Amino acid sequence: MKTANEIFEEMKAVFEEKSGYAVSDGCDMAVRMYAAAAQTEALYIYADWTLRQSFPQSAEGQYLDSHALARGIVRKEGSKAAGELVFFVNSAAVNDILIPAGTVCMTADGVSFVTLDSSIIPEGEKICTVKAQALSVGTQGNAAKRTVNYMTDAPGGVEGCTNTYAFTGGEDEESDDELRARIMDSYRGLSNGANAAWYKKKALEVDGVAAATVVPCARGVGTVDVIITAEDGVPSAELIANVQSALEAEREICVDVSVYAPETVSLSIAAEVKVKAGYEPSAVLQNVKTSLEEMFGGGILGRKVYCAEICDRIYHTEGVESYRLTAPDFDYAAPENVLLCAGTISVGRWE
Repeated sequence: MKTANEIFEEMKAVFEEKSGYAVSDGCDMAVRMYAAAAQTEALYIYADWTLRQSFPQSAEGQYLDSHALARGIVRKEGSKAAGELVFFVNSAAVNDILIPAGTVCMTADGVSFVTLDSSIIPEGEKICTVKAQALSVGTQGNAAKRTVNYMTDAPGGVEGCTNTYAFTGGEDEESDDELRARIMDSYRGLSNGANAAWYKKKALEVDGVAAATVVPCARGVGTVDVIITAEDGVPSAELIANVQSALEAEREICVDVSVYAPETVSLSIAAEVKVKAGYEPSAVLQNVKTSLEEMFGGGILGRKVYCAEICDRIYHTEGVESYRLTAPDFDYAAPENVLLCAGTISVGRWE
């Protein structure tokens, strides 16, 4: 794409050639030419942006949503993590203590949760439990147990709060890259309302499904098995039931369709890392381990995992100078009904 300076120089050269007059820097003609060149550059930029929005391979945001709708696909919405908050006093309450609905508590790093109902710590008691959910949509609301320990505006008389169990169920809105992959997959495997591509497409439309594979005639003629995963791996019974219900509502006549969780196989990883000078070794080793753990999830259902992929993650972790991968020593190709899960991940220091 040409810049304003390049366009200006071309305009200047053409004018001088045709008119026989030289255009000096700073003159009125030069100023007007440069203004026109800047506007032309802006048109080039806008034309390039428009072209990118015209194709699903490069469209973004609402324009990618429009391409998805043309394929009968809708971006998956995110969800808020849900759980329970426990409010307490250190000694038995003298009177009932009200916990209003809308009470906000948060973790040490500022992730907030709000109570959905009002409750009380009864007279003579020390605690009460209230249903709550994250204020924001997304996986950041999936808080580990006993991490929601701060109240933004403590109800009168309450001395503390916590979550006895983890908050779960938070999902991010489907990203552009994830939605784009589904759109392109819909072109590669065209659905005709009866083939495997149709069952896969319908399964992936259910919120919470990360990946799906379809096995026609798995239990004989007239049967279809659909294997699904959730974003974090193995799907819940509720998610399986939701997909089963969606497929039952639109399946072919006389077809027995069943939805299953995948089989799981653990892959252990062992590596030694040489840390660059100036970096805290323990932090670098933990970051490498975290990066390797992030490889695993529902999206790798039936996918091959390469040693080169593992090595790439290790080497491109900030602070890593070099490394040695000791396990695995082979690429693992999972069958279509198998989800590869993280086994023991050991990251030691290479002195």
